[in-house]
Amino acid sequence: MNTRIRSTTIIGVRHKGKVAMAGDGQVTFGDMAFKQKAVKVREFNVSSNKVLGGFAGAAADALTLFEKFEQKLEQYEGDIKRGTVELAKDWRMDKMLRHLDAMLVVMNTNHSFIIAGDGNVIEPDGPIVSIGSGGGFAQAAATALLGSKQLDAKKIAEESLKIAADLCIYTNDSISVLEI
Repeated sequence: MNTRIRSTTIIGVRHKGKVAMAGDGQVTFGDMAFKQKAVKVREFNVSSNKVLGGFAGAAADALTLFEKFEQKLEQYEGDIKRGTVELAKDWRMDKMLRHLDAMLVVMNTNHSFIIAGDGNVIEPDGPIVSIGSGGGFAQAAATALLGSKQLDAKKIAEESLKIAADLCIYTNDSISVLEI
């Protein structure tokens, strides 16, 4: 069976000295929604360095990649930049890993990275990073909300994901939000 697995929107926001990452809970397979409350964001705490991570794509593949990313963070003493690059190298070169169907976003207070299985590592210029089927909607909403003096990073991430859920059929409003 060659049904494309689609799931998720992940948004990360750096604002007012805080970093927040939010993910929706919907998991779809083909044209069916199978799960509504999946958690697709997590916090890594290695060598007193906190990093947030989120995934889009196949859940089992992403969890394997999260495990590998955590190993790289430990190996490089919490250095997110080095851990990200080394994960991307392994993901691209390893015979087993290169077939994993997922995309990751990781961020700390200083850096944000999108990591893809083709070896791409992208560090966006701005304070917002997003992936997944509703990523563009969430990023547009977060960009608009960033101008608000009243909202913090966590609220911007949550509200932008709610907007994406209204627009993207692969995104729902069962939202998990983490903040560092």
